[in-house]
Amino acid sequence: MTDLSAPPDTGSIRLYVQADLAPGKPVLLDEGQSRYLGTVMRRSAGDSLRLFNGRDGEWRAVIRETTKRGARLEAETLIRPQVPELDLWLLISIIKREALEWAVEKATELGAAAILPVITQRSQPARPNPERLRVIATEAAEQCERLTVPVVHAPQPLDGLLRQWPNERALIAAVERDDAAPPPPPISSAAGLLIGPEGGFDPRELDALRRLPFFVPASLGPRILRAETAAIVGLALLQRP
Repeated sequence: MTDLSAPPDTGSIRLYVQADLAPGKPVLLDEGQSRYLGTVMRRSAGDSLRLFNGRDGEWRAVIRETTKRGARLEAETLIRPQVPELDLWLLISIIKREALEWAVEKATELGAAAILPVITQRSQPARPNPERLRVIATEAAEQCERLTVPVVHAPQPLDGLLRQWPNERALIAAVERDDAAPPPPPISSAAGLLIGPEGGFDPRELDALRRLPFFVPASLGPRILRAETAAIVGLALLQRP
């Protein structure tokens, strides 16, 4: 049954789950989600919430049982059907942990379909924790009303990633101090946005990028932006009307 006459209750709890969602379908929460639901939010059997899984739309569900090991829910009503989203990937050079986590959160809010931390010549030496970044992306998707959670990849070297890059996917790179580069074009198909490290790309990296058939240089304006700011500005510009 689909109830599209009323908007979702924006004050209700909203959780991302892996399970399939359909009328009467049971959904088992893991221990962490169950603890959040019962201990933090103080919800119990009979209370309702919203669920989404990135495939089946958003559903109103009811809590049927809570135990110390987990909670059992039941999907009841489809609130919002699944809709296609823009296939936009964010490639961001590894920066300081707090800044990278902030960028992942905001990129999720802005609709990035995938987030790929990349290792460049001037990347920060720290290695981010992919699992923590996935938790941040999931929580951001739950909060911002997205129907999907972006795929967060483990860090990988930029040159290795580019060797297997699909030619049909444009790679728009924010190139600072390049007066000849135009603003990034609005996109309607698959694309990637590449954000370099603090200090910019190494000249050898830029030379290698310019030889790629799918490379599109772009300027984000007259100022030198921090990497995390550039990621957000670039994602917004690529989705402008």
